[in-house]
Amino acid sequence: MIDLKELKQRRDEIVRNVSNRYMNCDVDEVIRLQEERSALMQQAELMRSRRNEVAGLMKSKIDSDSRARLIAEGKQLKDDIATTEEKLAALNADYDQKARQIPNYAHPEAPIGKEDKDSTAVKFVGKPPVFDFAPLDHVQLGQNLDLLDFDTATKVSGPKFYYIKNKAVILQMALERYALDIVMKHGFMPMITPDVAKEEVLLGIGFNPRGAESNIYTVEGTDTCLVGTAEITLGGYMEGRILEKKDLPIRYTGLSHCFRREAGGAGQYSKGLYRVHQFSKLEMFIFCLPEDSDEMHKELLSIEEEIFGGLGLAYRVVDTCTGDLGAPAYRKFDIEAWMPGRGDGGEYGEVTSTSNCTDYQARNLNIRFRDDDGKTRFVHMLNGTAVALSRAMVAVMENYQTKDGNIRIPQALVPLCGFEMITK
Repeated sequence: MIDLKELKQRRDEIVRNVSNRYMNCDVDEVIRLQEERSALMQQAELMRSRRNEVAGLMKSKIDSDSRARLIAEGKQLKDDIATTEEKLAALNADYDQKARQIPNYAHPEAPIGKEDKDSTAVKFVGKPPVFDFAPLDHVQLGQNLDLLDFDTATKVSGPKFYYIKNKAVILQMALERYALDIVMKHGFMPMITPDVAKEEVLLGIGFNPRGAESNIYTVEGTDTCLVGTAEITLGGYMEGRILEKKDLPIRYTGLSHCFRREAGGAGQYSKGLYRVHQFSKLEMFIFCLPEDSDEMHKELLSIEEEIFGGLGLAYRVVDTCTGDLGAPAYRKFDIEAWMPGRGDGGEYGEVTSTSNCTDYQARNLNIRFRDDDGKTRFVHMLNGTAVALSRAMVAVMENYQTKDGNIRIPQALVPLCGFEMITK
């Protein structure tokens, strides 16, 4: 969450930011609850102080009438304190829940808008391929070459699941290793992370594990969820820690399965591997000094470009509009790769995103560093997709298809695959 001490001083700025993000949260109600909470805490503290005074007076030499009055006052204070603490607990829960709805501040250069169309393409790299035949989409290619099976997966697991088969398995594993090698070269420590996390960690990272609009699968009878990204488990890895300034930045990369309900995800652009309930992803994560986070964000984006540029894919970089940032993000860039089978004649489709979340997640998870003066301050936390394997597969299969229905392997992946072509 944001620094709640700033609510009153920056009230107008925060309200404007909420409006620009098209989010439904009442900043004035949070301020009101904050003031009520402060008054109640002060009231409780005064009663505790008086209770201590009464206890002290009881130890002194007093007459029986005075002792009786003090006993009665002590009992009343005990009841009043219990009632006040009960009210305060309920108020704290309400305050915390509503305060968490306030999004992070947005970067002043982030495009203001509500939908994808309001985001700004800031860079184009490469030229989309021109075919002398009618290209197929990855679903048709996968079925023709016996690489993908959606029908059986629907019978076994339900819609938006899939089997990957034959040489496509090797292709996916090659993509994973290819991206991992690049990320490790840039100093990221590799991890394989849990696929389950506690709800408190999801809330800290900024994911809503409950409610009709939640994109998260909860594990019934527990306080845990299936993770939608390794961002959750990598961020949670440092929960409650105080880091040393000399150790920053800390770079992790985590490989995990990702599970998403994809509520509302439907339509032509969601078919096949593009929008599914389960996929594997290699995620990058950085803990750094506040003054370094803008540069760290550029580093994450450049690594994503290195990965997809190295595959020979045409792509564009998109500066994400305020309405599509998500609550924790201060600024977010997406890479959208050209996908010939998308839309009528091909379109760009998102394959990575990278977000600078500043200290928003760190405040929730209480992750700090010790500065040169020995004081503790909140770190900045950033995340970025190295490769979401299902969408990378879409881009590779569709861009590298041949006239006879085969799929060439990008040169960077040939040594990892051990073959140059997927044929019938």
